[in-house]
Amino acid sequence: MARFEHFGMILLTACCLAPGQQSQAPATLALRQGTRPDTPSYLLGPEDQIKIWAYGVEEITDKPIRIDPSGNIDLPVVGKVHAGGRTLEQLKTDLVERFSTQILKPQVSIEIVEFGSQPVSVMGAVNHPGVHQIQGRKTLMEVVSMADGLRPDAGPRIHISRQIAYGAIPLSTAKTDETGNFSVAEVSVKNLLAGKNPAENIPILPHDVVTVPMTEAVYVMGEVRKPGEVALKDNPSISVLQALASAEGLGPTPSPQNATIVRFVDGMKERKEIAVDLRKIQAGQAEDIAMRPNDILYVPQSGPKKAGARALEAAIQAATGIAIWRHP
Repeated sequence: MARFEHFGMILLTACCLAPGQQSQAPATLALRQGTRPDTPSYLLGPEDQIKIWAYGVEEITDKPIRIDPSGNIDLPVVGKVHAGGRTLEQLKTDLVERFSTQILKPQVSIEIVEFGSQPVSVMGAVNHPGVHQIQGRKTLMEVVSMADGLRPDAGPRIHISRQIAYGAIPLSTAKTDETGNFSVAEVSVKNLLAGKNPAENIPILPHDVVTVPMTEAVYVMGEVRKPGEVALKDNPSISVLQALASAEGLGPTPSPQNATIVRFVDGMKERKEIAVDLRKIQAGQAEDIAMRPNDILYVPQSGPKKAGARALEAAIQAATGIAIWRHP
């Protein structure tokens, strides 16, 4: 038998509580997260959890309901209801219509208690890599901020990958990958932070992957004052003299005329060794060679040739170990 009752109006609200977070007023949450408390444009999806109050329908409690992978919820009295892809207001309208067969002028209230349907992966040289849930509209800068910002070893560009079903990334650098399934693009970190082109601070969509590679580096080893890696930062390459200057110059007993650049060529197991006469370069009598990412500049110690060869091998192993550690 149908039940006809009339109950007072309850405001439709939405808020989100992170795991372990204490309950707060929706307005406070909105200020911190940059979203309106009722999130009117938020589209519900799988793994979101909601609470529904339908006054007069005692079978429905305030127990959180998780939206299933198909985007559906199963409710007493009305059965299966599709919630995925709908706003709170749209879902409310649908439920009011369904409950109207049981209740006169039904009043329904819905609240989001946990967001789970809009994951974005932020990977690489950020302080908190992993999967983050976006709530409402988020820009690229906001998503990077959700990952606690860039690390000091962050490279000069941010890479974005988006499922082609969501459309192409709205950037001039965007292209479709080889599989045809993803739109990929990149943004200059320097320009983004400086705000030189605000259009590059694009909205990030659910399931996007934002990757911040670590900066490329070259390595200076052997008889120098400060051996180790030299970050390229915004530069695609660095000259031999610049790399040597970053290593604080030659050590006490160098053999600069016998320096070597060791270069690993993609797709080849064998390395390429380029002879470098640092004395002539410093005197302006030879070209200051451009070093590529992962090149090793080795300055041998003056002494027997055989000992120098062994030291070169040790230097290559040390530099390779650093590169592997930096790029796991």
